[in-house]
Amino acid sequence: MRKASKFILAIVLVLSTGLVTSQETNDSVTEPSTEIVEVATDSLDVSMVEKDSIPFDRIKLDGISSVIGDYVILDSDVEKALIDLKTQGVSTEDITKCGLLGKLMEDRLYAHQAVQDSLLVSDDEVAATSDRQLQGLVQQVGSMEKVLKFYRKDDEASLRLEIQKINKLQMLSGKMQQSIVEGIEITPEEVRQFFSKIPEDERPVFGAEMEISQITKQPEATEEEKQRTIDKLNAIKADIEDNDASFNVKAILYSQGPSKSQGGLLGVITKESGFDKHFKDVVFSLREGEISEPFETQFGYHIAFVEKIRGQERDVRHIIMIPEISEESLNKAKTELDTIRKHIMEGKYTFAQAAQNFSDEKETKFDGGLLRNPINFDSRFELTKMDPTLYNQVRNLKDNEISNPIFEKDPRGGASKYKLLQITNRYDEHTADFSKDYMKIQQLAKTEKQYKAIKKWMDEHIEDTYISVNGASRECEFENNWLKAE
Repeated sequence: MRKASKFILAIVLVLSTGLVTSQETNDSVTEPSTEIVEVATDSLDVSMVEKDSIPFDRIKLDGISSVIGDYVILDSDVEKALIDLKTQGVSTEDITKCGLLGKLMEDRLYAHQAVQDSLLVSDDEVAATSDRQLQGLVQQVGSMEKVLKFYRKDDEASLRLEIQKINKLQMLSGKMQQSIVEGIEITPEEVRQFFSKIPEDERPVFGAEMEISQITKQPEATEEEKQRTIDKLNAIKADIEDNDASFNVKAILYSQGPSKSQGGLLGVITKESGFDKHFKDVVFSLREGEISEPFETQFGYHIAFVEKIRGQERDVRHIIMIPEISEESLNKAKTELDTIRKHIMEGKYTFAQAAQNFSDEKETKFDGGLLRNPINFDSRFELTKMDPTLYNQVRNLKDNEISNPIFEKDPRGGASKYKLLQITNRYDEHTADFSKDYMKIQQLAKTEKQYKAIKKWMDEHIEDTYISVNGASRECEFENNWLKAE
């Protein structure tokens, strides 16, 4: 593996904070090994449990792998984490139990120190996140009964409590990690020094990439159809307010967005969340328990419901409806793009000029139609990592060739559209070049600097925190000094 790639892998592992959960989708998914001893909880917070109340027999049977500050890691925690990774389709070929235990210990050290530094998370935030995850699990598996069977829980309350405990630990861990790296910046000189230290034969190789531009036409619904959609939303709002109907049920029945299966739940929204600006303006104008009047965004018409207000956070549900587009409007949009394509080919204007003057997509038109990679907001798309749909749309295009109008449904739940695509630049696979690949090299340099900051923090706090590693776990060769003199 190239040196720079190791830095990326290291920082991804160190900064990962997601909850490990099952992604079981049907009955054919492998069940957890019956050899695992069932325990009461995935991790015990010693500071919250009196000694006499700890189920000693079960802990002794399960086995304590290690203690980090106020947290206990059981042998079964490692087993369960490994099983969960497998059920998510993650390759575990290179993952050892010692490596996984080390990661669990890191998470608990972050959480322990977060509490010491008063980087707290609210119970409401934990509960809201847990509710969303539990609803997602039920949707994936098919029923609450199957979820309880998979996690070997007798009732929903005990499962919900376990998920909340895990989420609280992960949120504390995430806050601590973020506080370590949030102020880290990198200067051009540091980037140059980072790159110069990499031997020429170990410099990273960047895969083949391309830049893609587009011109879109959004078919318009008639004014009558728009009003019909608004009337439907007003009727739903009135039924909820006047007859105590359930917003969740109404969303499941009538919403046309991807959140409909979760009762329109969008989760926690802040003013910094990546939602449409007008949508956020409406949400933050509502009181707790209030439903908005119907309003329009680029995705359709909505009514929004604020379930809970916590400072600058809002728990939000919505119902979205998209006015029906007539066949006549669709054909009109396609014809307009056919004409634009013909004029570009005749040299009346360039693709970029056409995008600026005729495209309906605000996000790209003022940049000549240039698409941005949603992963890093760069203009380049690496072929091996492209969205399969977009790749299939452009894979046969020659340089500067313009596609015929392509019909596409908005994956985010918005209205359908037609678009023209053009490959504006291609970049062959190549060894990193400082001037051509400066932005990528800058990110690698920053990643290394973050990794070093985290490693320094980890070394210092391992030294200052009570840590005990027990039994066979003491034979592990850890990257961190968990086996310090005790």
